[in-house]
Formats: sequence, C-alpha cells, structure tokens
Amino acid sequence: MARALLIWTGFVLALVLPLIFAATSEYLAWRDPVYIAAGFAGVVALTLLLAQPFLACGWLPGVHLPLSRRVHRAVGVFLVAAVVVHVAGLWITSPPDIIDALLLRSPTPFSVWGVVAMWALFAAALLSLMRRRFSPRSWRFSHTSIVSIVVLGSAVHAFLIEGTMNTTSKAVLCSLAMIATVAAVASPWLRARRRVPGKE
Repeated sequence: MARALLIWTGFVLALVLPLIFAATSEYLAWRDPVYIAAGFAGVVALTLLLAQPFLACGWLPGVHLPLSRRVHRAVGVFLVAAVVVHVAGLWITSPPDIIDALLLRSPTPFSVWGVVAMWALFAAALLSLMRRRFSPRSWRFSHTSIVSIVVLGSAVHAFLIEGTMNTTSKAVLCSLAMIATVAAVASPWLRARRRVPGKE
C-alpha cells in the first residue's frame, strides 16, 4: 500500500508541478491570451508524454492493464489535440514563423525539433488506427520506434526554449519522460529474456 501511494504521489507531482510552474511564470505577464493558450497546450502535451509509458505498460498500481491501455489510447487522442492547439495558437500569433518551422527552414533549432516530434506523433497516431493491419510484433516495433522520436524531439524542443516552463521542472519532466519511454521500449525484451531460462 505504501509503495502504491509513493508511486502515485510521485507520478502526480511529476505531471502537476510543471503545469503549476508554467501557469505562474513571469513570462506570461506580457503575452496575449492566444499565445498563453498555445504555450500551455505545449506544456500539457509534454506532461502527457510522461504518462503514456506508464499507461501502456500498466505501471500504475491499482489500474489493470486492459483499462490502463484504454486510457493510454484516450490520452493519445488528447496528446494529439494538445499539439494541434499548440501549433494552431502559434500560427495565429505568428504565421511566418510557423511556416518557416513547418518547411524546416527556421533559424531556431528548437523549431526543427518540435516539427520533427509533431510529425512523428501524427505518424504514431495514424499507425495506431491501422494496428489491425500489422502483426503484434511489427506494430509494437514500429510504434515504439516512432514514439521514441516523439519523446526525444519533444524533450530537445522543450530544453532549447526559454519560456514559461521552470528550468528545473522542465529538466526533470523531460528526463523522466525519456527514461520512462526507454524502460517501456525495453520491457518486452527484458521479459522475454527472463522467460528463456525457464523454458530450457
């Protein structure tokens, strides 16, 4: 019980604290509402990236794996929606910058990383809709490979931006998201390795 409480507490704090820091940032004082909404949608998307490996692998105590994976799929929809809001809001505030970013000719490196992560996210979502057309193994490999690009690209994108996110909470959130994603990608392989000696 204590272990479950500790896991849930750490999980919730890791998701909520970056949002609180972003919502109270001094950078918001001179920004217009559309820009604030766009930036906050990006922060929400980043926190959802941390939640996804936990849900996909059923790591949250008290949540059965089938339910956890259903929530994982629902969160994936919200993740895509958050990214769309993020990009659309930035488009409204500065169309030329978004056009340059989408065409990968932006002078700011964080824009390129963000666009790569965005297209990889859309590809992962599309792949999820086509899941029945693939074998479980090939689908899992493709999905986890693309998602790894999403997480890496999003983390670098966030790291390079000086904005509303608190530097420490951003670093912790991005690091946790990458660690959790690597662990989720490696977990099927590790389980298979553990099963082999038993078969022999």
